[in-house]
Amino acid sequence: MIYKELLPIIANQSKCNRLKVGAIIVKDRNIVAFGYNGTPHGWCNDCEDNGVTKPEVIHAEANAILKAARSTISTDGAVMYATHSCCTECAKMIIQSGIVEFNYIEQYRDRLGLEFLEKSGIRTHQI
Repeated sequence: MIYKELLPIIANQSKCNRLKVGAIIVKDRNIVAFGYNGTPHGWCNDCEDNGVTKPEVIHAEANAILKAARSTISTDGAVMYATHSCCTECAKMIIQSGIVEFNYIEQYRDRLGLEFLEKSGIRTHQI
């Protein structure tokens, strides 16, 4: 699966030290957006302060959804692939964006985000 192979390359663009995360949104077999965890445009790219993630860091899933939102491509009915399972905040964005399936490589320490997705009828798979 090519998307799984691309995820680490995308995640590696992150300047975060603690955990590099990448996400891809696919619709009709085309990559419509991708994202990695990092700070907003124009901000210092230091993601951690003494090993703690700064509050301004945007997660990879959110960055991918926001990139799609800035374009003319809808994420309704799309599939998301990510290096890690999502947190609850990203799960809410995934639900609201119309994404119907979430695939991830590694399980994040908190499973609640996946539970949110599953409760909303979004298919989840560890790949």
